[in-house]
Amino acid sequence: MAWWAAAAVLSTVTASGKDPPITIIRGGQVFDSVKGTMLSGRTIVIEGNRIKSIGPEKLMSVPRSARVVDAKGKYVIPGLIDAHVHLVHVLDFAHMTGDEILPLFLANGVTSVRDIGDEVVAEKLVARYADSHAELSPRVFLGSPLIDRDPPFHRDIGRAVTDPEKVSDFVEDMEAWGIRTLKIYVGTERPVGRKVIEEGHRRGLVVAGHLGRYSAQDAVADGIDCLEHIWSVYDYIFPTDRLRMPDATAQQKMQPSELQNIRQKIQEQRANLDVSNPVAQELIAALARRKVFVDPTLVVFRNQFLLIDQPEIFEHPDNAHVPERLKKWWAEYRRQRTPRPETLDLRKRELKNYLTLTGMLYKAGVPLLAGTDSPEPFTPPGFALHKELELFVEAGLPAAAALQSATIQNARAVKMDGQLGSIEEGKLADMIILDANPLEDIRNTRAASKVIRDGLVLDPKSILRAVPKQ
Repeated sequence: MAWWAAAAVLSTVTASGKDPPITIIRGGQVFDSVKGTMLSGRTIVIEGNRIKSIGPEKLMSVPRSARVVDAKGKYVIPGLIDAHVHLVHVLDFAHMTGDEILPLFLANGVTSVRDIGDEVVAEKLVARYADSHAELSPRVFLGSPLIDRDPPFHRDIGRAVTDPEKVSDFVEDMEAWGIRTLKIYVGTERPVGRKVIEEGHRRGLVVAGHLGRYSAQDAVADGIDCLEHIWSVYDYIFPTDRLRMPDATAQQKMQPSELQNIRQKIQEQRANLDVSNPVAQELIAALARRKVFVDPTLVVFRNQFLLIDQPEIFEHPDNAHVPERLKKWWAEYRRQRTPRPETLDLRKRELKNYLTLTGMLYKAGVPLLAGTDSPEPFTPPGFALHKELELFVEAGLPAAAALQSATIQNARAVKMDGQLGSIEEGKLADMIILDANPLEDIRNTRAASKVIRDGLVLDPKSILRAVPKQ
């Protein structure tokens, strides 16, 4: 509907209790996430939880019942989507439940999250809570438990599926739970992985992989939809003769100093990898040709694995907003896994390689998703997505492309781009009103004055106060 037609409709709407509430967002600049451009002087009409119309700013007759939000001088972008979160795993170690961290996402303008591997019953309960508390929670799109070897690498959220003949029953069960994404994990062999892709696609589900035994090259050839973590690309562009850690049995027979030396040599190998080698070029070309999504999750590698010993990471102000139980568990994790100081330069070089590879993927036309792996250690829900976008820009993406990854691209990854991911007529009214232009500085995605979720106009600071302190 054109803006002038919407204005005519608005002028005749009565204040009857049967009419859906009307909200007008007037005069802001609006980010077109499909084209990657900012549109000036737009007025958005929201009726109930849907965008009724959007058009150039004009005077219109507004019913007394309408709420008018003045957005002049501000910037309106679609609600952000985090493509990689866990609402059960990690939290169980901190004796927390997923509903307790949902306000952290929403207060940061993250209006939807994709859970990408969790215990399905607990995950479903968190999603049900989110549905009934839209004023405090993002939308939750469900993922399967991690499809893995026997025993699973993560026994709390993994599911052993080792026989291709049993994949169909597993996928049928997952579909009955309402999951949107099947997650292949590190122990899965190719015959099972290929069957998961086949059965998932037959039921219209998205298939993602955090790969290990199933190589990226094979998974891409078999039709996988999404590779999770930059590792799922990085680890498969190494020369075949690279040094690897001994198996668990061999490690038990080795002295600690021997293991430390092997780890350091592997770290040197990873830091010195030429990410533009022929194997990398071939894999990147296949990803681009088949339009396979890659979800780098750069922020979790930076914050949890590579720079966890750096004060700017573990003392960052964003971490102060999470409950004390989670902070305590993060601190214990850091205490047990603090890396050797002399490896800092190697770790920084490895992170730089991740950024370089992410930039190469973008330039080749590989569709990128923005995910965080929150609430892994020092990766605070909601806040971490803003850092992921900053890392994308550091990797060479224009700010507009980084924003597209967190909006329309992530919506496509859960097959919801007809409903979410852009500010268009008929779509669900999820958006953020920013005080500064994110295309001039991507850090301005943090400058939210209002968050709109399902048509509800919300104050970010008030949402944040709903997060438990303890």
